[in-house]
Amino acid sequence: QVQLVESGGGLVQAGTSLKLSCEASEYSFGSYIMAWFRQASGKERQFVATIGWSGETTDYTDAVKGRFTISRDNAKKTVYLQMDSLKPEDTAVYYCAADPPPWGVLVSSKESDYEYWGQGTQVTVSS
Repeated sequence: QVQLVESGGGLVQAGTSLKLSCEASEYSFGSYIMAWFRQASGKERQFVATIGWSGETTDYTDAVKGRFTISRDNAKKTVYLQMDSLKPEDTAVYYCAADPPPWGVLVSSKESDYEYWGQGTQVTVSS
């Protein structure tokens, strides 16, 4: 099975930045749709961002548009989430997820589409 390992979380002040990384063990990582989800304490897991296999197609939840950027480096088997202008409401455990072929779409915000999940990394933003 595919192993996904997130890193880069931490405790930061509002208005600052963090960059999360998710490294995959699978050699065919370049064929996967990738995404980031987050789950705040006591709340449901929510979609954050997704990226197609080539990196050309992306989508974001409205809450992070203009502040977060998803990218990938297929040679390094890694997907990134650059988070700028962080707000306290961004506080959550962030998970990366992978959707292998076949696909019906180029990117997906649906949790049920993703087969593989990382262990999560905590992001805490203080005011």
